[in-house]
Amino acid sequence: MILFIGGPEIIIVLLFVVMFFGSKKIPELAKGLGRAMREVKDASNDIKKEIRDSSNSIKDDLDVTK
Repeated sequence: MILFIGGPEIIIVLLFVVMFFGSKKIPELAKGLGRAMREVKDASNDIKKEIRDSSNSIKDDLDVTK
């Protein structure tokens, strides 16, 4: 659904954001959004690493050639 948003729709959304939050609050909102995205990415990477480590540990335990 978000793939069908074109240029005019984005401009309308940006105008509403400026009207609702004001132009001085937008950099703060962008910074907060960036931090939140970074935290989600870091948490995702931590989960992937933990799953990879667990699967490697299980594989090592099941390896009968050692």
